[in-house]
Amino acid sequence: MSPDLIIRMSVFLGVFATLVVMEILFPRRRPGLSRLQRWPGAGVLFITGAVLGRLAVPAGLAGLALWADGQGIGLFNLVDAPVWLVGLVSLALMDLAVWAQHLAMHAVPVLWRMHRVHHADPHIDVVTALRFHPAEILVSLVWKAGVVIAFGIPAWAAFTFEIALNAFAQFNHANWALPQPVDRVLRLLVVTPDMHRVHHSTDHVESNRNFGFCLSVWDRLFRLYKAQPAAGHERMEIGQADWRTAKDQAPLALLTQPLKSPHPPSRAAPDR
Repeated sequence: MSPDLIIRMSVFLGVFATLVVMEILFPRRRPGLSRLQRWPGAGVLFITGAVLGRLAVPAGLAGLALWADGQGIGLFNLVDAPVWLVGLVSLALMDLAVWAQHLAMHAVPVLWRMHRVHHADPHIDVVTALRFHPAEILVSLVWKAGVVIAFGIPAWAAFTFEIALNAFAQFNHANWALPQPVDRVLRLLVVTPDMHRVHHSTDHVESNRNFGFCLSVWDRLFRLYKAQPAAGHERMEIGQADWRTAKDQAPLALLTQPLKSPHPPSRAAPDR
């Protein structure tokens, strides 16, 4: 196993285990479906996406960054600037790119069908962070690869960002009741579980707010920030109107969901 893979797996497993414990000790909401009903399907999506991503880009984003550097491709490879400054700008730029990608996933119908698999989870916890359709994983990989090459993102920054993105995605999806004073301070800089939970509301207005994964500044800057759900975190409904049963969370159902259309809204009974 390569050193980079060891680092990725160590951070991933450490963050995952810690957050699972926090969810058990300090849960924010009570799930409607059990972990046994929800987690296997999400696990299949995660493993499938990880394998396809590794096959598509074996060296990862850091490998692409090294290639771009060797070819002298990309903005940061053409300018003379301090390493620390290039690194900080690169990390912020990649986070903005992921924010913009997330916005596009909601705005473009064909992309939404892929991303809808993530939002069709009727509960939100650390495993929801792993529940992305493999097709979306590949689209995301192509987009991030383009950003890395176009801007000449340093390899160490690309590698750091990939690890940070995965860790923060787990953190802000966690069903963890952070103390409110802690939440208020943290969300000034990063996306907290309460902040991101708003984005998973069945309310269309709320689900089109709080697109960030790492930094909270982009939603504030582009006026897409919503502090709290209208119904409150304990009473808000999470997910989509369709695909709410245990059967909908099975691996095959999740893999084929982008091919399906939502049920049309029921018509009101005629007046008598």
